[in-house]
Amino acid sequence: MTTITVPTRDEVSPANQAIFDQLKGALGMVPNLYATFAYSEHALGSYLALQNARSSITGKAREVVNLAVSEVNQCEYCLAAHTMIGKKVGFTDAQVLEIRGGRASFDPKLDALARLVHDMAVKKGHPDEALVDAFLAAGWTKGNLVDVIVAIGDKIITNYLHGATHVPVDFPAAPALPR
Repeated sequence: MTTITVPTRDEVSPANQAIFDQLKGALGMVPNLYATFAYSEHALGSYLALQNARSSITGKAREVVNLAVSEVNQCEYCLAAHTMIGKKVGFTDAQVLEIRGGRASFDPKLDALARLVHDMAVKKGHPDEALVDAFLAAGWTKGNLVDVIVAIGDKIITNYLHGATHVPVDFPAAPALPR
């Protein structure tokens, strides 16, 4: 397995150095996966623009997407980061594990989201129509559906980047799902 080294601030372009400085100021660090985007002149800025774009899928709902997709794609980096973020937005350890498995039985609206996102990730964008109907019946809108798909795309990008580079995970490891 090839591991790509993480570039330092001095090894990236001036534009990416400025983004590193902003990230360090906001987060106290430049996460390794973000730093890896900086091998490209444009990818880090483009990715952060996508990640920070306005969306109707925010907070807990966004973390449902991030956790469910990262579990399907078996991304240890994103699972570690989003397990930590999931707890910060108010999920318990048990709820994080359930979401990773494609369910959220503790909240009917989030459950419809988790089921749809899990199915969509497993089936590469071709979910069961009944799950789309259940998502809409749970109170989500067609606009939410579009934003969910964009959020899935966002997470696939980072899952694939880590899958190809294997940069070191700089967050506490996510626990394994009970099998």
